[in-house]
Amino acid sequence: MRTQVDINCDMSEGFGAWMFGDDIDAAMMRFVSSINVAAGFHAGDPSTIARTVRLAKEHGVGIGVHPGFRDLVGFGRRHIKATAAELVNDSIYQLGAVREFVRLNGVPLQHFKLHGALYMHAARDEEFAAALVDGLQAVDPELPVLVMGGTAIHQAALDRGQPVVREFYADRDYGEDGQIVFTRKVGALDPDQVAAKVLRACQRGAVETVHGTTIDVEFESVCIHSDTPGAFELMNRTREVLDEAGVQIVSFAA
Repeated sequence: MRTQVDINCDMSEGFGAWMFGDDIDAAMMRFVSSINVAAGFHAGDPSTIARTVRLAKEHGVGIGVHPGFRDLVGFGRRHIKATAAELVNDSIYQLGAVREFVRLNGVPLQHFKLHGALYMHAARDEEFAAALVDGLQAVDPELPVLVMGGTAIHQAALDRGQPVVREFYADRDYGEDGQIVFTRKVGALDPDQVAAKVLRACQRGAVETVHGTTIDVEFESVCIHSDTPGAFELMNRTREVLDEAGVQIVSFAA
């Protein structure tokens, strides 16, 4: 049974005059121990990043960079065909952007986590996964990477000694292979069911798949997306259930 776990959430997802996420970010910040800051390619801009980093600092929340495909229109959930080298350059560029705002605020950068379709691409594409981890080894070999366990990027990080943190997705379905079922649009979910799913994963290390079978899961962090419909209710109820069960919410870097 897991007695403590990290909860991470994607934030900084506004852009310019489109202020989506500001109110949600402020409300969700008190429930999480880590956040993933959109770095400008799928969402986010300098002022939005700066606000989010300051807010995280005020709450004592671990800050990670959240690079995505260069896809503002599709919110980074459309696959873009590009070479591994180009995608590594895009990812390192975004890492640098968020890292400077973190340094400006006198707090450390806690982790690196890809977004959306780029996350899924790194999970499956061995060439990109290897090239990305090689890049991280060059610029920050101690920076933990949040991954889905058993994926190409997970293995690449293990092979090269890059720290890894495995995730459990509270608001996504799982397939028989232990991987999440990627979707561009998630419908409203029942907060009690999501909370029970997370508690079961913490207590029993298991999750039910879309086919109704039960599989084992290993993880150090739980992800609840801020743009999932009803995200605040999902996060609030999950925290209530975990708190009642004695599962402490602590950053994996603590």
